[in-house]
Amino acid sequence: MSFLSRHVSFLRVGAGFFLAGLPLHAGVGVGAKPLPGAEVLLDGTAATLNSKWTYWQGPRFGSSLPIKWPLVGDPVEAGQVLMTSDPAVTKGKFGVADIVTKKAYRDFRLHVEFLVMNPGGNSGVYLQNRYEIQIQDSDATKHGMGAVINETASPYFLYKGLRQWNSYDILFRAARFKEGKLVEKARVTMYFNGVKIHGHQEINQVWGGANSGLDGGNDGGRGITDTPGGLKLQCEGHDVRYRNAWIKEMTLERSQTNFTPED
Repeated sequence: MSFLSRHVSFLRVGAGFFLAGLPLHAGVGVGAKPLPGAEVLLDGTAATLNSKWTYWQGPRFGSSLPIKWPLVGDPVEAGQVLMTSDPAVTKGKFGVADIVTKKAYRDFRLHVEFLVMNPGGNSGVYLQNRYEIQIQDSDATKHGMGAVINETASPYFLYKGLRQWNSYDILFRAARFKEGKLVEKARVTMYFNGVKIHGHQEINQVWGGANSGLDGGNDGGRGITDTPGGLKLQCEGHDVRYRNAWIKEMTLERSQTNFTPED
């Protein structure tokens, strides 16, 4: 039985779903406010973008500072949002102009909202600039929307569709090391649009090679190192928009990431 089957009961109603017994708007989901002490990473202003973010200068880097991703009008509501567009990028070629926070993190609680403008739109949220939480319209495979890429099933039925805001709420615990050796893999719990879809999920490796992120070129992505990394957003030549991103650093001493929206 799948994780979703054990934890989510739903009935199909028309074109959507009714989700029974789950809090949809209590501390997670679209519009979630920053937790006390959280750091706001995206608020629609150039000042925050330029002070908090830079380009990830990986082996395929091909752009140049200042960041050229534009701030554009929110297609749904008032305000400005960030668009994954860079003149250096051709469609499907990641790693050329991805942006990453200047600050690196170990354990954290993250909220980020995204909107896909066109069919097949693709981007990704990289935890520690390593582990990708996929954003891809029209893909419900393990490489698709909401998946810990290539490692979990896609909870595609929770995706609101094109030109609608979606949210990821994440509690992440970094890999642990002892005397330089990996003793515990990274773990993540995640809510997609307010519904828990990954619970204390182990993450095995970095996928996509050296152009994907930190340690992607180490032992086929399995050579994880004891180095913190920033939050990264992927630019792959598609029009995906981001807003309302915030992060709160934590120290998760216990090997546990499960949380409730009220936590």
